[in-house]
Amino acid sequence: MGRVSKENYYLDIAETVSERSTCLRRRFGAIIVKNDIIIATGYNGAPRGRQNCSDIGGCMREKLNLPRGERYEMCRSVHAEANAIIAAARENMIGSTLYMCCTDPKDGSVVGGTCSCMMCKRMIINAGIETVVVRDTDEEFTVYPVKDWIENDDSLTGKFGY
Repeated sequence: MGRVSKENYYLDIAETVSERSTCLRRRFGAIIVKNDIIIATGYNGAPRGRQNCSDIGGCMREKLNLPRGERYEMCRSVHAEANAIIAAARENMIGSTLYMCCTDPKDGSVVGGTCSCMMCKRMIINAGIETVVVRDTDEEFTVYPVKDWIENDDSLTGKFGY
């Protein structure tokens, strides 16, 4: 029996954090790690004190049939990455790694091929996070150097989604 890789160890934790999500479409969990210390965690859900989609039994984005990655102003949730960043001090995030996992709220399976939206990318850049690691399958993941998001500014393309 082999030892789990460091990346999958932290992605397992991010996957567990996603179980706290209150989104009806996709559950995201994120953790920020620096020097092998978990700095903060976050999951997607309504702002503190507001009702969650899971509480009110509906999703405005679903009702309007909005595609993923577009019209976030219609979403009640604060994204997992944003919640993790809000919970951490910037000096602790400089040079850190953000690990993220997306799961299906219906069966808990990992949803691959996801990445941070444009708004979260901007927050990650300003937070000083160096790398983002996103789970694709139970064992596979994609590594995104944040410097690539700075050099290849997708906000200039006019392309929506993620």
